[in-house]
Order: sequence, then structure tokens, then C-alpha cells
Amino acid sequence: MKKEIIATANAPKAIGPYSQAVRVGSLVYTAGQIAINPETSQIVAGGITEQAEQVMKNLGAVLEAAGTGFENVIKTTIFLRYMKDFSAVNEVYGRHFGDGKPARSTVAVSALPLKVLVEIEVVALVPEPDNVKKSAKGKKAAKKKAKGKKK
Repeated sequence: MKKEIIATANAPKAIGPYSQAVRVGSLVYTAGQIAINPETSQIVAGGITEQAEQVMKNLGAVLEAAGTGFENVIKTTIFLRYMKDFSAVNEVYGRHFGDGKPARSTVAVSALPLKVLVEIEVVALVPEPDNVKKSAKGKKAAKKKAKGKKK
């Protein structure tokens, strides 16, 4: 399998020798995203809620660049500067994942890059573009469509 580097201007540039994400096969592994606004390259103003919102925006942009989205995330890891922020981050996080909640780990750490309050990384599936055609229903529809074109 080939390793593909994922990069987008819609998320912050890496602040070290790493990629925003790497795709291998049908899996995407993101780097941890922090609350940097990609337009200004600055940490967003405010507290944990504002930082968590920016982190989720950044993750969404990286996932989109990789051809997937939050609905296909299978595992997340959340790093918190303070465990007291757990509920606030949960509220923001939950809105982005809806009912398709991935497996998750959350840990408190002694420090995060640029003194931010939260960092999140994810692992996601990249759906196959022709997935519908591979299902029985999809095959039947494709045959019907092909038959209609022959007439």
C-alpha cells in the first residue's frame, strides 16, 4: 500500500516536521489539531469552547481534504490541558459527531503546543467512491440503467 500525504490550506500548517494527515489504503490518520485559525495562524481568542470549536473545524477541513468526514471517523484521541474542561469539550465534540460516535480516549496532559487547552487527533475511513455499485441494490440499479441505454 502507498502512503499519501494529505494537506489543505483550510487547516493550520504543521508547526513541526509532520503532515496534517496521512492516508494508507482506506484509512486516514490525522495529526493532532489545535486551535489555530488557518487564516491568521493565531490561536483563537476565548476559552475552551472556542478552542474546541476551532479544533473541530480544523479536523473537518483535513478530513474533507482526505475525501472523508466526521461520519466516517472510527477513533479519536482528545488531549486536555485540564480535565475540568471535559464537559465543555464533550458538548462541542458531540455536535460534530451526532449519532455516529467513534471510539475515543481522553487524557489530561501537562502541556500542549503553543499553550492551547485542547488537541484532538482522529482515524477515519475513506469510503470507496463506487460503494453503491458494489451493493446488491446498486448492482441491480446499474444493470437496469445499462439496459435502458441499450434500447
